[in-house]
Amino acid sequence: MSDADRAAVLARARNYPYVFPRRSFSYLDGRTGAFDPEMTKGRSPVLAFGSNQSPERLTQKFGHEADHLIPVERARLRGFDVVYSAHITSYGAVPAMLQVSEGSSVELAITWLDDRQLEIMHRSEISAANYFYAALDDVALETDGATLHRTAYAYVGTRGHLEHDEGGAIALAAVGCEGRRYKSMTTDQALEVVRRRHAADHAPDAFVLKMVRDQESRRSLTDTLAPTATPFGYPVRKL
Repeated sequence: MSDADRAAVLARARNYPYVFPRRSFSYLDGRTGAFDPEMTKGRSPVLAFGSNQSPERLTQKFGHEADHLIPVERARLRGFDVVYSAHITSYGAVPAMLQVSEGSSVELAITWLDDRQLEIMHRSEISAANYFYAALDDVALETDGATLHRTAYAYVGTRGHLEHDEGGAIALAAVGCEGRRYKSMTTDQALEVVRRRHAADHAPDAFVLKMVRDQESRRSLTDTLAPTATPFGYPVRKL
């Protein structure tokens, strides 16, 4: 692996959930444009709370096909926060999951997906068994346009959340949240929590690179994290 390739791998892992607009927008073939509520008609509303609200990640998932228009609408979900899941992705990041947080109101997005896009997103999120698709009923999901939704559709984490040294979940520092109860970290810091606890004999870069290169090591680490992980704490309808 060249120095440039190594740097790119490390950046992809540590920069999760990547840069995303703090406003509603439309995504089309790697570019962003204005959001129009009319674009959402006939589409499925799916919460994006980690990297799926980033144009960079949408390009990684949909860039292999042309003409993918995806309206992305900013929203707030009351009673929840976005925290780190107790597993490592194939690209070396500690990814996000929703978790209950009474009194909090977390910023996220709704990706309005057509049937083909929903199929692609399902394949991306569900295939590794780290998430399942579900409906969350009796919630308060408010959009930029002041619409209140009582049901939210989301990929729910199956691994539980990564525990902070002092107990409780670790929130994503990149995600805004009013009334946040959990301590927050960057993904780089969350990776260091995992490395320090379970791979202290590896230097930080070596640990991330091993997670990317070695699927069995990733699986073994997930198994190691499982006993201390806290499951998602809200009732769902699995779809």
